[in-house]
Amino acid sequence: MVRASHRPAPWQRALVFGAGAVLLLTGIAWLALHYGRSADALPSPWEPWSMRLHGLAAFAALFVLGALAAAHIPHGWRASHRLRWARQRASGIALCALAGALVLTGYLLYYFAPDPVRPALGWLHSGLGLTAAVAVAAHRHRSGRRLAR
Repeated sequence: MVRASHRPAPWQRALVFGAGAVLLLTGIAWLALHYGRSADALPSPWEPWSMRLHGLAAFAALFVLGALAAAHIPHGWRASHRLRWARQRASGIALCALAGALVLTGYLLYYFAPDPVRPALGWLHSGLGLTAAVAVAAHRHRSGRRLAR
């Protein structure tokens, strides 16, 4: 039986899923607003607001990633020597790599991306975000299945 202390605290889980949902929804909304209009149409007034909310949720996600890095990740790393936890380690590593790539591409988009590279970097960031959403669901599913045993 897995002790409750092995899982992130309820506030961490709520912040992970809340910030993740806002990030996913605002990212999809921006893509729809930006690329869903005709070429001659003016940008939607909701575009900048979706990015502002996306940025705010990104700060919340960075905060919770720091909290997870301090407690949940080291504990999971130590506990994953057991065979039934090994798959959890792989999905955790994938999540950490995706989070790092999202932070890097988001930072580059906001501060450094030259105009010729911006669209490709934006699509890379979007693809990484969708992949991260699936990876979080897979990581959660694996832990749920393990906890049910």
